[in-house]
Amino acid sequence: MLNTLTLIIGITMMYATPMAFAALGGVISELSGVTNIGMEGMMTIGAFVGASVGYFSGNPWLGVICAGISGACLALFHAIASIEFHADQTVSGVALNLIGPALALFFCRLAFDGSAVTQPVQNKLPKLFGSNASGILGNLNVDMMVVIALILVAIAWFVIYHTKWGLRIRAVGENPAAADTLGVNVKVVRYICVILSGFLAGMGGAAVTLSIVAQFSQTSIAGQGYMALAAVIFGRWLPHGAYLACLLFGFAQALTVVFGGGTGGLPTQIIAMLPYVMTILILMLFVGKSNAPKADGVPYIKGRR
Repeated sequence: MLNTLTLIIGITMMYATPMAFAALGGVISELSGVTNIGMEGMMTIGAFVGASVGYFSGNPWLGVICAGISGACLALFHAIASIEFHADQTVSGVALNLIGPALALFFCRLAFDGSAVTQPVQNKLPKLFGSNASGILGNLNVDMMVVIALILVAIAWFVIYHTKWGLRIRAVGENPAAADTLGVNVKVVRYICVILSGFLAGMGGAAVTLSIVAQFSQTSIAGQGYMALAAVIFGRWLPHGAYLACLLFGFAQALTVVFGGGTGGLPTQIIAMLPYVMTILILMLFVGKSNAPKADGVPYIKGRR
């Protein structure tokens, strides 16, 4: 019983971590007033770049960094469209969700002789308790990305709610015109937040291919970016709230893994649907009750009332 419990906890943390990176990025972007629903595409390109760099370099940490940069580059296009050209942020995000997987597949075929999957990464991210851990610690089976995600959530909470920079982010997301009159550069703040959200989403993608599945394929992300978006809403645009929501989704994934053998009387297909059904239910129940930043999704045009 105890071993099963620790196994579920370990799998929960493992699956929640990639979503937590993306959700944290979504919180930061939306607090600044830019809706980012393109996290699925950013995670996908990050998953590919992380796996490819990790495979060719043999250094998984370099893969994580490069994955973050690739996600930031994709987010830059979203920032330019949303901030400079005042494009519809939802349409821009949907476009990124189509462009990200397409780019990943295109470059994957170029780099791996026409294959739609990368070669397995030999050096995965190190486990938190080492490969020799046994018993309860061995069942936890989590790596350093879990710790990094927790640290980043704590840092984000402190910066957003206890620093001058965090106050500027929230001011830009609530009333950009008022923040502008006080000397805050709305464009710069939003650019930084959107690009940072892409960097974090790219790292989340790398957390999948460098610690969970060890290679990239078209189904590596499988909707985790959309789950991260749901976690942002369910977590009420709070860093710690989004992380707790990701833990809930990770728990659903853990139940799928542990009880997905069909031994409980339910078909495996029904159990596999659990995380996605939970995502839909959470959006149905909480999307109307959560209050987003007032300027979220609204382009700021200087001088317009």
